[in-house]
Amino acid sequence: MMSGVEDTDIVERVAASTGLPPGVAARVVDDVLAFYRMPTEAYVRRRHSELQAEGRKNPEIFPRIAAELRGRLVAAPVLSERQLRRIVYG
Repeated sequence: MMSGVEDTDIVERVAASTGLPPGVAARVVDDVLAFYRMPTEAYVRRRHSELQAEGRKNPEIFPRIAAELRGRLVAAPVLSERQLRRIVYG
């Protein structure tokens, strides 16, 4: 096992395809897996904050987040705008 990655095949593949040393490849894989393991609620809150910081407003933000969730590698459940608002605002 390299770093926190249990499947060394993926680390070896990333190292071979990029020329990265195995230790660096393991860190890259760890970062990518951590991103996709982020709970849906945490992702929604983070993206909402990021998009607000860009000056975007909720009527644009919530449909965009919903579309992003549908496209995630590990699909999140389909959430309505109301459900997204509840995640953000409680």
